[in-house]
Amino acid sequence: MLKILFIGDINGKIGREAVAKILPPLKKKLQPDLVIANAENSAHGSGITEDIVKELLGSGIDWLTSGDHALKRTGQLGLYDKYPIVRPANFPPGVPGRGFAIIPMGGKKNILLINLIGRVFMHMDYDCPFRKLDEILANSDLHKKNISAIITDMHAEATSEKTAFGYYADGRISAVLGTHTHIMTADHRVTDKGTAYITDVGMVGAADSCLGVDKENIIKTFLTQIKLPHVIPEKGKAIFSAVLVDVDEKTNKAKAIEPITKYVTIK
Repeated sequence: MLKILFIGDINGKIGREAVAKILPPLKKKLQPDLVIANAENSAHGSGITEDIVKELLGSGIDWLTSGDHALKRTGQLGLYDKYPIVRPANFPPGVPGRGFAIIPMGGKKNILLINLIGRVFMHMDYDCPFRKLDEILANSDLHKKNISAIITDMHAEATSEKTAFGYYADGRISAVLGTHTHIMTADHRVTDKGTAYITDVGMVGAADSCLGVDKENIIKTFLTQIKLPHVIPEKGKAIFSAVLVDVDEKTNKAKAIEPITKYVTIK
């Protein structure tokens, strides 16, 4: 049985520090074979930097996924070819990096990690994530590999799009794990066809906040319709959201998905 720990969107410095505190003892307890985290918000809520990649890998994460903020820091785009990171596979042609990766697990086992981005309410003209999944799974080179699990980070805003994608992928991949909206949903399940699903894994960031952003300016924006700056707290109570997925390496089918929520105070 393969055990895969997937961590929701890491938001800012407080999120990175929460990972550094919570992940090492959690790994010791759960003994996952692979740790994946969405890191597109890890650089103060927008994008990622080389120093932060090194910091997150040093905290015990093996692979990073991304989303709509992947290309925000144009001076950092070389990271996607240098480090164990995937960005959405349905970005337009010519974008740096890769949208999926085959991760060797020792012996003959490999895990296929896919990153996709939704189109509903995302304000960019991305390629179709549904058809992109078909394209990836039809890749003849993949059939030459011994794939023991297929994990997809579906980074999307609309719950309807993520739910539809989950049904579309059902039975063909091991897990559809939603990211982007920063609130863990209560619909985790393993389908009859053996796909683990959750609409959103949640985030790692400031707990007493609006999606990881200081709540005061957000409330004022709703009251006045004046768009005030997003301020990400660096201290205080932090939430850590993740899921643990068990996959039968002989069948590629998920057997269990367990939500994990922890809190820590960052001083």
